[in-house]
Amino acid sequence: MTTAAGTTGTTAATPAAGPFAQRTTPDVLHPDGLHDLRGGPVPTTLRYPPQDLVVVTGLPGSGKSTLMRRTARARVIDSQQAREHYEQALPPRLPYALYRPLVRLHHYRGLHHALLAGGPLVVHDCGTLPWVRSRLARTAARQGRRLHLVVLDASPEQAARGQRERGRRVSAYAFARHRRATARLHAELAAADGPVAGCASTVVLDQDGALRLQAIDFGG
Repeated sequence: MTTAAGTTGTTAATPAAGPFAQRTTPDVLHPDGLHDLRGGPVPTTLRYPPQDLVVVTGLPGSGKSTLMRRTARARVIDSQQAREHYEQALPPRLPYALYRPLVRLHHYRGLHHALLAGGPLVVHDCGTLPWVRSRLARTAARQGRRLHLVVLDASPEQAARGQRERGRRVSAYAFARHRRATARLHAELAAADGPVAGCASTVVLDQDGALRLQAIDFGG
């Protein structure tokens, strides 16, 4: 069982139903361990140590980029930024599949430089892939930092609607691949009853909870 240890403000000690029973807080949460906040009170702020890394993951269309733009109080490394860079530079009718490798290279190069520069980071992309988490966790550990994960739990229907609303849909093949990876991530969480391997904490939010969250900061 996880609790809201390390929180400030008024704390409600009401256990939540489900596989990750826990205590909740309505104010500020210093994530440590697993915090499943789906269907219950959500803190206004997730507060991490000043030099740590946070990866935000979820299905395409679940609202990761929107959440980071709205709440992150640190540098953001978002693969969407790399995609928009190439969309502006290349012919508009060029299929994304043709320049996806350039987007990935651009994104990972930017992430590499940001990691070497130090300081807190909020990162979007591939948090569902264990090898990416492992590499980020190892790099952070060598620098005396820790890795944290924020999971946006949107249903496939909610994610597909989000893709339509933003006017940027992924292929059926890619979406199915993301769905399988996300299912494995949730299975890992359920089996371990703790944070994802390699992460100091994991916070799970549904879409309503993501809307209530106001800040991801690194105030200590």
